[in-house]
Amino acid sequence: MIIKVLLTIIFLAVMIGVGLYTRKQASSVDGFVLGGRAVGPWLTAFAYGTSYFSAVVFVGYAGQFGWKYGMSSTWIGIGNAVIGSLLAWIVLGRRTKLMTQHIESRTMPDFFGTRFADQGLRVTASVIAFVFLIPYTAGVYKGISTLFEMGFGIPYEYCVIIMAILTAVYVILGGYKATAMNDFIQGIIMLFGIVAVILAVLNIQGGLSAAVGKLAELPSDADPAVNGGFATWFGPDPWNLLGVVILTSLGTWGLPQMVGKFYSITDESAIKRGTIISTIFALVVAGGCYFLGGFGRLFGTPPVLPNGKLAFDSIVPSMLVTLPDILIALVVLLVLSASMSTLASLVLTSSSTMTLDLIYRDKKSLPGEVEDGTIDDIVAEKIERRKVVVMRVLIMFFIAISLLIALNPPTFIAQLMGISWGALAGAFLAPFMLGLYWRGVTKASVWACFVWGVGITVVNMIIGNPINPINCGAIAMVGGFVVVWLVSLVTPKMPKKTVDSIFECYQ
Repeated sequence: MIIKVLLTIIFLAVMIGVGLYTRKQASSVDGFVLGGRAVGPWLTAFAYGTSYFSAVVFVGYAGQFGWKYGMSSTWIGIGNAVIGSLLAWIVLGRRTKLMTQHIESRTMPDFFGTRFADQGLRVTASVIAFVFLIPYTAGVYKGISTLFEMGFGIPYEYCVIIMAILTAVYVILGGYKATAMNDFIQGIIMLFGIVAVILAVLNIQGGLSAAVGKLAELPSDADPAVNGGFATWFGPDPWNLLGVVILTSLGTWGLPQMVGKFYSITDESAIKRGTIISTIFALVVAGGCYFLGGFGRLFGTPPVLPNGKLAFDSIVPSMLVTLPDILIALVVLLVLSASMSTLASLVLTSSSTMTLDLIYRDKKSLPGEVEDGTIDDIVAEKIERRKVVVMRVLIMFFIAISLLIALNPPTFIAQLMGISWGALAGAFLAPFMLGLYWRGVTKASVWACFVWGVGITVVNMIIGNPINPINCGAIAMVGGFVVVWLVSLVTPKMPKKTVDSIFECYQ
């Protein structure tokens, strides 16, 4: 216990120290939200990866999908690395950096409002982001409860309160730069932690070959007379596995807190290096998490919840409870790192979106247009500082709301967590990505995609999820491209001069 407490205190002290170190760089809006658009490839890549993988993945998804699909759940981690990281950086990285800097966009809602010259899109996108990021933030808190209770015997309530306070302190002090630097430290812990845990868990089962052999002897859920499905390449249910891969991999392309990382990177050469770093990070962390979860059935059947369903969140903790104390301490730091990094990214995204896209909705001129007038430099600096203060206040507000939800979770939170990625990416992914590449995207098509993405996922939830929420999210994302393309073909185009001025950044 002394080792676990000491390591945790050192970890948290470093996080606060980074916040104090970077506080001077967070005095302006660009500095607070984007790190001055000068964050290097290593920090950006680790910030992307640690925001991607939280305790929800390590504790919840790895256990649940590992139980359902066995070793084939490793494909989810591979998909996260190849589609969610490698292709996301290749397809979105350079164009996002150049266009958002050219049109002076600081958030994803700001991008929609400026790129398509419609402030209504900006407001609506910020509301969608707020609605679906807050419950996701609460889900991050819930993801660490079982492991923290296992490792320290600390009640869940105290754990989430302490984590919320400490995360708020370093984000409020240093903004995005503090978040990125801490993400780098947390990412290193995650890399070493997942490798050590996998080796220790496999050792308990007698090594990799013995563990795979035991898994091959287990009967299928669908047909108890058939053994071996959980040790095959594509598992017992490849089609639903594909839906999970699509949702968890392609979904990141449309999440505001993920895409925002491309806004802040230094230059195009840094994007190339960041692509490689981010992909390797995702392959180790996500691949490792799902590979580990694939052996969950070897550690017994999880308890049954009052609704009759298995408690999937207890699968991974049951695998770790027999580990040596030093490894349990490492696991706790791993999950704490994953949770705090994701939480920091979520609250910073939420507060900046609300401040810049709702409270201070500046009228901006598009590239090539003449501004109506200018304001005094001193006044402009005061407004910038005021915005930073508002964002800091809102960070406390968002953390408080998500904390209240996590401490008193209503029954719909688990479902809302499941649909949040589908709703956000279903609404944002297609118009954002196509808006970077295709001059023919219309305002009406963006509105239509907002309605489509949020509508299909919410309606599906209201009527009792007749479509599996995972598959529904995948349908929302892929269908968004069809919606934007079809509506753009039959609705009025934006003025050619305006569009040409926006796309000048790629010449």
